Amino acid sequence: MKVKTSITLSEDLLETVDEFAAKYKNRSEFLEIILRKAIAQMIRDEQNERDLQIINEHAERLNQEAEDVLAYQVIP
Repeated sequence: MKVKTSITLSEDLLETVDEFAAKYKNRSEFLEIILRKAIAQMIRDEQNERDLQIINEHAERLNQEAEDVLAYQVIP
């Protein structure tokens, strides 16, 4: 279901939107597609940040395990 809304944009941004929206059915379709892409990217960024936080919390232990594995692989 679509809901009509109103937003306020700077004039230069609206001109740019209209330039790109010409390739789409209308301005609303263009903005919806762009917003969906932007939100999806924001979600991925948040997930990546959480993953990086987990890795960093366990980095010392993981690095030690990697060093141990490499030590077994060294041929004298």
